[in-house]
Amino acid sequence: MTNKLSKETINSTVWKACDTFRGTIDATQYKDYILTMLFVKYVTDVQKEKRDEYIAKYKGDETRVERALKHERFKMPANSTFDFLYENRNADNLGELINVALEDLEEANRSKLEKVFRNIDYNSEANLGQAKDRNRRLKNLLTDFVELDLRPSNLEGNDVIGDAYEYLIANFASDAGKKAGEFYTPKGVSMLLAKLVEPKEGDRVCDPTCGSGSLLIKVAKEIDSKNVSLNGQELNGSTWALARMNMFLHEMDNANIQWGDTINNPLLVEDDRLMKFDIVVANPPFSLDKWGAENASADRYNRFHRGVPPKSKGDYAFITHMIEVLNEHGRAGVVLPHGVLFRGSSEGKIRKQLIEENLLRAVIGLPANLFYGTGIPASILIFDKNKGKNTDVLFIDASSDFENSKNQNILRPEDIEKIFKTYKKGKNIDKYSYRATLDELIENDYNLNIPRYVDTFEEEEPIDIAATQKEISNIKKEMTKVESQMADYLKELGF
Repeated sequence: MTNKLSKETINSTVWKACDTFRGTIDATQYKDYILTMLFVKYVTDVQKEKRDEYIAKYKGDETRVERALKHERFKMPANSTFDFLYENRNADNLGELINVALEDLEEANRSKLEKVFRNIDYNSEANLGQAKDRNRRLKNLLTDFVELDLRPSNLEGNDVIGDAYEYLIANFASDAGKKAGEFYTPKGVSMLLAKLVEPKEGDRVCDPTCGSGSLLIKVAKEIDSKNVSLNGQELNGSTWALARMNMFLHEMDNANIQWGDTINNPLLVEDDRLMKFDIVVANPPFSLDKWGAENASADRYNRFHRGVPPKSKGDYAFITHMIEVLNEHGRAGVVLPHGVLFRGSSEGKIRKQLIEENLLRAVIGLPANLFYGTGIPASILIFDKNKGKNTDVLFIDASSDFENSKNQNILRPEDIEKIFKTYKKGKNIDKYSYRATLDELIENDYNLNIPRYVDTFEEEEPIDIAATQKEISNIKKEMTKVESQMADYLKELGF
């Protein structure tokens, strides 16, 4: 029997802590306060356990203990520990103490945590109220967390804290509504995309719009190895900070997560050139307006040599970037709205060239209402730089396979497995998949709209007219009988 801490216990404790902020600020903001404090508690408890181990090893010699601790993953200034903050939970300037603690923690671990806490302010009157209310909320937050013992030896497994963090981000996304898509891709979609790109040990992986990093984590889990290079870029500062902490909590300390605009200022570069990757995955913002079309023709990396997408729809800007950062055998998977499959003008020209270059491997239609903030159905496009002489494109219509949940639809494990097996086999399945030749794509003027290739039309069952007429006649007789009874009842009542 074990008393070790489970993911479920962490989840319920932290979710309870959210009550401190609900009704004060929305989920897109209070998630940062909650998840940052969870990170501080975890780092504190890891350090405490290491200290105890070194005290035992060096028989209480503090000099040797402190020297050893300097080589651990994180250095913890005394005033940055969760324990110090809890001891000072009644201070009049508690928000300020937490801010200073985070600044000092960042400074002590500059190579890992530089700028991670810059976008969060525990002393914000605008978000947390005036001093008295603010101090009460922060004290409650510390009190809720104090019962969590996050020492590694007290956890049920190595992935418990990382999985709990992911679970919480998903729940915050559920609360956040339309803004949720900015920081989280639904779990089922991430798992499917991670399988479809078929990553392997030793791969260099990139997500150019990585949000909180969940998709990168899913790719790493698909490989089931720490021997993978994770790279990402995120525009939103607070979401970038979540991604950085997410990587540390999953023990992916070497992940390279940059903060900035991927299209207008790509930061994943080496030797003044775009980094190249084995695997690129992304769930970019759908049909982004004002994405930077005015600068695209002068792009220093010449990413838009196939053409410049329309300024009001940035979907092909992200597709183009992803393909340009693939190495010679790389694969890319991207989630985008169905419009990318058939819209004309500059998008149609880019799409035609991508097909003629034999880069497109598969088009997969997903169910509607999978994503936070939008009910529209999306599609997954798989690109492959190493298709060889095979010029076919596989179309899969998976729009009918899902679990209908309260707020949004969910891809079940069996739905994911069905899509992946169909993708791997590449065979035609009636009303589900179709392997189209290049000639068929050309015949359809490079239009990739899935119904052009996968016929899902269901014929209606023939109507038995005689039986239907007989049923109508019986219904009329019943109605006459009921009306007669009603008239008798009304007569008895004097009406």
